[in-house]
Amino acid sequence: MICGLLGRKLGHSYSPAIHRHFGYDYVLVEKEPEDVGRFLKYGSFTGLNVTMPYKKTVIPYLDVLSETAQMLGTVNTIVRTDEGTLLGHNSDYFGFSYMLQQSGISAIGKKALVLGSGGASATTCAVLRTQGADVTVVSRKGEHNYQNLSKDAQLIVNTTPVGMYPDTGVSPVDLSQFPKLEGVLDVVYNPTRTAFLLQAEKLGIPNLGGLPMLVAQAWESAKWFTGMHIPRAKIESILTAMETETQNIILIGMPGCGKSTVGKLLAETLGRPFVDTDDSIEKKAGMSIPEIFAQLGEAHFRTLETEVLQEVGMQSGLVIACGGGVVTQSRNYPLLHQNGRLLWLQRDLQKLPTQGRPLSQAGRPEEMYARRLPMYQKFADKAVDNNGSITDTIQKIMEACI
Repeated sequence: MICGLLGRKLGHSYSPAIHRHFGYDYVLVEKEPEDVGRFLKYGSFTGLNVTMPYKKTVIPYLDVLSETAQMLGTVNTIVRTDEGTLLGHNSDYFGFSYMLQQSGISAIGKKALVLGSGGASATTCAVLRTQGADVTVVSRKGEHNYQNLSKDAQLIVNTTPVGMYPDTGVSPVDLSQFPKLEGVLDVVYNPTRTAFLLQAEKLGIPNLGGLPMLVAQAWESAKWFTGMHIPRAKIESILTAMETETQNIILIGMPGCGKSTVGKLLAETLGRPFVDTDDSIEKKAGMSIPEIFAQLGEAHFRTLETEVLQEVGMQSGLVIACGGGVVTQSRNYPLLHQNGRLLWLQRDLQKLPTQGRPLSQAGRPEEMYARRLPMYQKFADKAVDNNGSITDTIQKIMEACI
């Protein structure tokens, strides 16, 4: 049994990791538009998921459509029947319905804006209308576009790829324009928190990203691929596993509090890649951190630090040890928070070394700590004591994140 995901650029996909929980081979199939038809006709597969931009492209090559696929005019699940014919279905309908339910955001009687007019938009609109929402589709060139947005929207759903890895940090709209907004959903799942969702979070608006939708539609697809009953509880177990596997574990704290030492052992224990941002900065600059401070100044160092965070923060499943002053730049928070859980390692000040640490050598640790305390509190999801053994610290971190 061979299954997979058909799309154009799939480096961002979590689908193989999700489908391995169902017990079959699952591959990524990248095809250019002109090759899609030939692959569907002659390719060797049992079942396929289909992602943008091919959810409508595949339809002419299919022999039969399910009721849901006919209703929506888009397909994201293809099954080769025993007779060799191709059956098209849409499991995104169930996926978005599940996501909406998980979010706790009500669509009943709400004015909803759906950003985008592709296959995901059609599915989203159908679900919202079934729930009783008054839906307006926003596209770049349609009657309702980004230049004439209705400001009385109560719910906004992004179905475009704007903000998706690797082009993170951008949002399709400015949410501050919508004073009546009660909920924000984004079908993008990588990063966990797009710039769109980060702004919603900052404004205190309930929000949710696309991972629950991805896992739920995969569950329904797996039932079509295998023809077997799969308990619905499988969705929750896979979702928990994926949230754990994909989030970065990010260590912040005072210089010398043990971030690098703890981070290396934690990464080893979990089998994850480890990134020390100070090491990355030194490689980028071609000189040591004391040399950067002495020759180029702290401001230049902070610029390099943010550039490194832009590169590593968008990745998934890492253990990242940050420099002690990363919290002094508010611009660094969304770069880290988009895909990570931030843990504040706390160690008694008298135990902190200062050798090779320019700012620690320049003043008293107590004074630095007093200045940075509110910054650490603002950045951190959780504080972890690092005054005991490193084994104890690792255990506390794993309990907080795993």
